[in-house]
Amino acid sequence: MDSPRDGNEKKALITTSQPYGNPELTPGIYYYQKTPTSPTPSSKQLTLCQPPRFRKSFRPGAVRKIRRRAVFKNGDCNILQSRISKRGIRYLQDMFTTLVDIQWRWTLIIFALAFFVSWLAFALIWWLIMFTHGDLEDQHLPQNQAENNWTPCVLNIHSFTSCYLFSIETQHTIGYGVRTTTEECPEAIFIMSMQSIIGMMIQAFMVGIVFAKMTRPKLRTQTLLFSRNAVICQREGHLSLMFRVGDMRKSHIIGASIRAQLIRSRKTKEGEVLSNFQTELNVSADGCDNNLFFIWPMTICHKIDEESPLYHLSASDMLQDKFEVVVILEGTVESTGQTTQARSSYLASEVLWGHRFEAVVCYNKDRQGYEVNYSKFDNTYPVDTPLCSGAELAEFYKLQDVPGEYHSLLGTSHLTNSTFQILER
Repeated sequence: MDSPRDGNEKKALITTSQPYGNPELTPGIYYYQKTPTSPTPSSKQLTLCQPPRFRKSFRPGAVRKIRRRAVFKNGDCNILQSRISKRGIRYLQDMFTTLVDIQWRWTLIIFALAFFVSWLAFALIWWLIMFTHGDLEDQHLPQNQAENNWTPCVLNIHSFTSCYLFSIETQHTIGYGVRTTTEECPEAIFIMSMQSIIGMMIQAFMVGIVFAKMTRPKLRTQTLLFSRNAVICQREGHLSLMFRVGDMRKSHIIGASIRAQLIRSRKTKEGEVLSNFQTELNVSADGCDNNLFFIWPMTICHKIDEESPLYHLSASDMLQDKFEVVVILEGTVESTGQTTQARSSYLASEVLWGHRFEAVVCYNKDRQGYEVNYSKFDNTYPVDTPLCSGAELAEFYKLQDVPGEYHSLLGTSHLTNSTFQILER
């Protein structure tokens, strides 16, 4: 016959709160729901998914550690480069990429300076040609040329200002008809040809840079959305890390694929500390692999199983752990055929344990189509979720296969202390 103590232990294993009326057996509910008749919760009852006024750390006196973000929410990398040898020369060797990458104001300033410098340089060359030919002498100025029977290199040149205006007209083929080149000076004809070629090259280079900046695939990522938070809840009997991705445009991303990487400190067997060790997370969407048919917002799921680096991470551990999950969405823009990449990240503080995303896609009978409500894109709601890690949850489900042996198995050595405490609650 079972002793009263054994009966209490067995009852502790199979009893759980069911605020949502879910009759399924689950260990360790990860929230507290206060009712008018409920007493004030103790520190042991408080959990992450409680209202803010009830939240407390699982470890009394512990200070929560926050990892410095490597990838910002908008996809920019928080990387500062310093002490690069010959950095300026290397950037100048790839001038096209440099001008495409820099900000618009610097690109426009560089092109404006290029035009002004070329105009002034050729104006000086024209002035030297006029000066050496004698066209700037008083008796050879335009108002005295007919009287002295003088043929200048360029008609209607009075001073350096006239040379500057003629330089602009020549470089951009404005053709006002006031100042024109004559056949008197071969060097003037040669300089006119060279300036026309150089002017066309500057304009072509500027058009190419502006077009490349305006059609950059990076700008397409502004309409690719990532959920504000990631969530952890149960799916198909396993704890799963999930986040949501969406596309605001009607033109789709072709061949879209999603990847996720965990950035976390790791210590090797030799004692070396790898502060930013990257681990690939296996992700999928709707039972498929990481290749998406991206026509509406999709929830990306990472199953926390034996192969997951989060397998031994419980809810209380997440409060104290420092990690970052970087998500990368890649694909081809349908309208331009260019490849684009959108990025975002989730810190441990941005992962909601015991939550699930609200549905955003429904069929609209009036409009005869599937309607996506982006106002609910970031919305989540609390669900019945264990507090323990994926390893402890798998260990608990193994015990469910032999319900008659619960009370005897509690004394075996293969159960960890944390598992015993969670099951005992």
